[in-house]
Amino acid sequence: MSLPQTTTQQADLGAVSDALRTHDRFLVTTHENPDGDALGSVLAMTLALRSLGKDAYMFLAGQSPLPGEYAFMPLDDLHRDVPDDVGERVLLAVDCANESRLGPDAEILHAAPFAIDIDHHHDNTRFGNVNLIVADASSTAEVVRDVFRELGVELTPDIAEALYIALVTDTGRFQYANTTPKALRLAAELVEAGADVHRVFQGVYENVQFAKLKLLARALERAQVYEGGAVVVSYLLRNDFGEVGAAEPYSEGIIDYLRAVEGAIMAVLIREPPRADGPLRRVSLRSSSDELDVSAIARKLGGGGHRQAAGFSSEKPIEEITEFVRREFVDATQQRAAPRA
Repeated sequence: MSLPQTTTQQADLGAVSDALRTHDRFLVTTHENPDGDALGSVLAMTLALRSLGKDAYMFLAGQSPLPGEYAFMPLDDLHRDVPDDVGERVLLAVDCANESRLGPDAEILHAAPFAIDIDHHHDNTRFGNVNLIVADASSTAEVVRDVFRELGVELTPDIAEALYIALVTDTGRFQYANTTPKALRLAAELVEAGADVHRVFQGVYENVQFAKLKLLARALERAQVYEGGAVVVSYLLRNDFGEVGAAEPYSEGIIDYLRAVEGAIMAVLIREPPRADGPLRRVSLRSSSDELDVSAIARKLGGGGHRQAAGFSSEKPIEEITEFVRREFVDATQQRAAPRA
């Protein structure tokens, strides 16, 4: 008989907290091409470990620049090179659904003597030696806060603001379906602890680079609706980035404009990263209905994510990717509509 989910999560929380107490040297990381939850969680975890007297090395794989909207965050100590002593550090991965998202290779996972996995993606592969996966959490930041409470970590203003950035971005400014009462209570706690709501809002949402607006214009110009308006698809070509002067992270958030189209149930953004060391195309999927699990669609081509936000990489042409997502949407819709026996 399987244990109730809450009992299992409590056991996992205890195992992760014990591992954090026991070890002293960590390599704290998150997924490549990070979003606000990834950056906020990795920063908060690094600051918390250091407050406990631990040696925490904050690391992000790849050399792609960070999204400009997070430039105000204190991330000067975020290293892009694997430390020489990686084999002596515990790997602590936050907001990372599987080991492939740690970077182009799994060097750090294989080199580390022990791995801890903290996340909220429901399809997490539990690649750590100990794992804390809370699929119904609003964000990884929410899970991280529970870990801090278990460890007795004080919420300083810097830690609180990092967590708030993670929380507010992953809930879409508290507008997505994952905005739970617990998430709102956490937001209040973080503000009370010193998170500057106005500074975060200005930094993330009112500091848009002009090049990002021009990139958005190209995506909106190419947007097409299918299946009676239920599916919205657009794309960005590799040369678009260079022509408007935009880095790859500038495409972050564009898909939310597609999802906002009246009648849209699924939004799709296909983009060609402006660098040659990765997949030919990356595909982001968003659903406006919890009944449509876009992570199931993404997994069919090796990707994953949340029920309402997922993605995958592909070498297929844009036209084939478009036909694939349309077909999968129709199949998923028909399965939901089919009468139960």
